[in-house]
Amino acid sequence: MSRDGNHYEATPCAEAMIRTEFRVLQPKVSECSSGSGSSDDVPGRGQWTGKLDFLFSCINYAVGLGNVWRFPYLCYENGGGAFLLPYIICLFICGIPAFFLEVSIGQYLSAGGIGVWELVPIFKGVGFASITIVFLYNIYYVIIVAWIICYLVSSFTVNLPWSSCDNWWNTDSCVELDFVNSTVFNATAALHEPVSSSVSEFWERRVLGNLTSGMHDLGSLNFELSGYLLLAWALVYVVICRGLDKSGKIIWFTALFPYVTLTSLLIRGLTLEGAQTGVLYYLTPTWSKLLEAKVWVAAATQVFFTFGIGFGSVITLGSYNKFHHNYFRDSFILCFVNPGTSVLAGFVIFSVLGHLSYIQGVPVEDVVKAGPGLAFLTYPEVVSYLPVAPLWAVLFFLMLLVLGVDSQFCTVEALVTGLVDEWPSRLRPHRKLFTLLVCFCLFLLGLPMVTQGGIYLFRLMDFYSASGITLLFTVFFQTIAISWIYGVDRMGSNIKNMIGHSPNMYFLFAWKYSIPAVTMAIVIFSIVRYEPLVYADDYVYPLWGNLLGWMMGLTSMVWVPLYAIYFLATSSGSLKEVST
Repeated sequence: MSRDGNHYEATPCAEAMIRTEFRVLQPKVSECSSGSGSSDDVPGRGQWTGKLDFLFSCINYAVGLGNVWRFPYLCYENGGGAFLLPYIICLFICGIPAFFLEVSIGQYLSAGGIGVWELVPIFKGVGFASITIVFLYNIYYVIIVAWIICYLVSSFTVNLPWSSCDNWWNTDSCVELDFVNSTVFNATAALHEPVSSSVSEFWERRVLGNLTSGMHDLGSLNFELSGYLLLAWALVYVVICRGLDKSGKIIWFTALFPYVTLTSLLIRGLTLEGAQTGVLYYLTPTWSKLLEAKVWVAAATQVFFTFGIGFGSVITLGSYNKFHHNYFRDSFILCFVNPGTSVLAGFVIFSVLGHLSYIQGVPVEDVVKAGPGLAFLTYPEVVSYLPVAPLWAVLFFLMLLVLGVDSQFCTVEALVTGLVDEWPSRLRPHRKLFTLLVCFCLFLLGLPMVTQGGIYLFRLMDFYSASGITLLFTVFFQTIAISWIYGVDRMGSNIKNMIGHSPNMYFLFAWKYSIPAVTMAIVIFSIVRYEPLVYADDYVYPLWGNLLGWMMGLTSMVWVPLYAIYFLATSSGSLKEVST
């Protein structure tokens, strides 16, 4: 096949030559051979077995808890519509083109997040930075799945435990919100006595295990939650132990199931009294908030976070595509499904917040504490309003479990694949055992976050280790390396060889200018306007806590300059010769 794209059809042997042209050194199955193994008996990488497997795998990964859990609480934390506007802006000028770029790289080279950097060897540190980010992400993100399993198990009852105050974990200040009027709540509040809803007490005292006063006091280990954490990791391992490329049919079901439940909750939420107040808050920007750095950082990182950009996961998913797969078509579908799901989940959450605002007689922004627990305070509330509430609770938390495991097994796969592709002769023959060891180590590292004060450590990792400046920094250098060192023209030529046409000016301009400019501008803006981390509006993290967070963030960022120095020190020739 010619490099100018004039001859589009290619033999498998030609494809293999193209994919190894830029010094992709990993051993792989010989595409020129009729056998199933390589010459050195190293098992080859798999490929998707169906044409739609890539699309549904991306939907599974990119449409998950980041949309249903993380997006609403960030939106609530950053002023509703004031967050929605920067989110949409960052989506179109950065998120969508960055997603296309990562899929292109993975499909063209059939390599994971580290192996693709043979394109620009001096920037291989970006690959190690991505692997570090996804490693830290996998430690804490599966904690959400453990919380979900706790809610799911608790839903198998006649009366939902969070709808009453007569449980062993409830306090004297617990109030059961009247689902018809606000008499009970207002009568108690009129006495100026501290009140807490049965839903919030279930979350803080039952699930979290009697929340401590701060991260200086982690308290005791929650053994029940630890068991759920182990179960969550077992579910993840079962899916990926054979390789993600062999999980296509599972992925189809898990990608479609959540939308039925979300739509049902939306219909019920919008019919609640006062729901329109919450929806209006959700859609109306507070213009002064747009001057706050944290709003833009949260919006940009949420775009990259939900799309999986900068984690190496998208590169991994693209690497299982066949060489001529038209990923542009699939990616366009995902780029509308992903934000659409986030917006849908936002309507569900804010319709309930509007109803709670009506009941409590307070503004929407003061209804509940912002933070990672927002979804676990509002979703159970709306489920309680549905007929046959326990059945709906089981279906809803089963949906969240599906979304959580979906998101998790793709990121674990990115971690495993990135390392296996880097050392294939040692790790690929023992992939199942290596995957099991990775899952077990991540389980052990997550145990501190299932203590009584574990939520504080969870929020710290969510803010510093896999989002914010850390993720933006990685995306910046990734885009610079491909667009300016390797070159957008060469990348465009590679894409033309795969799908028969070059990307249009929108993508070329974004890859070369808008993504680097926006990501670096937000990083600088956030450093200049830095604000210490706060949990649930009232707990300000101590100085040592923020320093610990920065140390976690630097463990990934430091790879970029350190590897560049190492590469230059161990290579001969001019800078231009050794860089590409």
